[in-house]
Amino acid sequence: MRIALGVEYDGSPYCGWQSQPDGITVQDSLQQALNLIAGDVAGPISVVAAGRTDTGVHALEQVAHFDTLIERPLTAWVRGVNALLPSSIAVLWAHPVPDEFHARFSAHGRSYRYLLVNRETRSALYAGKVGWFHAPLDIAAMQTAAKYLIGEHDFSAFRSAECQAKTPVKHVQQLDIRRQGELLIFDVSADAFLHHMVRNMVGCLVYVGKGKYPPDWMAGVLAGRERSLAAPTFAPDGLYLRHIEYEAKWGLPQMHFDYIPGELL
Repeated sequence: MRIALGVEYDGSPYCGWQSQPDGITVQDSLQQALNLIAGDVAGPISVVAAGRTDTGVHALEQVAHFDTLIERPLTAWVRGVNALLPSSIAVLWAHPVPDEFHARFSAHGRSYRYLLVNRETRSALYAGKVGWFHAPLDIAAMQTAAKYLIGEHDFSAFRSAECQAKTPVKHVQQLDIRRQGELLIFDVSADAFLHHMVRNMVGCLVYVGKGKYPPDWMAGVLAGRERSLAAPTFAPDGLYLRHIEYEAKWGLPQMHFDYIPGELL
C-alpha cells in the first residue's frame, strides 16, 4: 500500500528535509514516527518527498509518500503520527494512492512564499520565520524587475553550485510581490525550482528595490547565465514551501494556504 502525506513544518530546528549522517532532519523525524506506528513487522518505512527544503526553510504543505504492508486507519497516519512527532512537524492529511503515484515525479508545479520584514530593526517575535532588510525598498521597481523572470528561461544565474538538477531551464508562472504594512510577501510558482533559486531571486529583487540597480538589470542577469552576476543568496528564514500541484486524478486533499506568522506584521 502506498500512502501520500501532507506535512507542515517549522524548518528552524532542522538541517533541511533530507536525511543526513550528521544533523537532525525533517525526514528522519517523520520516518521515526511512522515506523513506531507501523511496528517492526514489515521492515523500516522510508519516505520520499516532493522537494528537499534546505536548512531553516519551512513548509506549509510538503507532500511525501511511503510504502507499507501494514494496514492502519488513515487517522493513525495523521493523529497517531502527530502524537509522536516534535511540535515543529505535523502531518496534515494522509491519503491512499496507486503505486504509480510519486510525490516528486508526479508533481507538475510547486509554489513558494518568501516573507520579508522591511524596517530598520529586525524582528524578535518572528525570528527565524521571516527574512529582514533594514533599508527602504521600492516595491514598484521590484514588481517591474520580477516581470523579466516570468516564463521559461535558463535560470543558471539563480542556481547554486551544489544544484543537481538535470537542466537549468524552468518555467516560472507567477512571481507576485505585495506589501502588507512592514511585510513584503513574495509568491512564486513554477514547474520546478533549482537549488536556492527562490532565495537568489529575492536577493536580486532586493538589490533592485534598494536602488543598487534598475529593474532591467534583472534581464541582464538572466541572460548572462552566470551565478556571479546575481546578488548574494538571501536568508532561508522567510522561505516557505507553500504548495505542490498534482493532477486531480490522484484525489489528494486540496488545501489553501495564505500564511503570515501571527497575522500581525
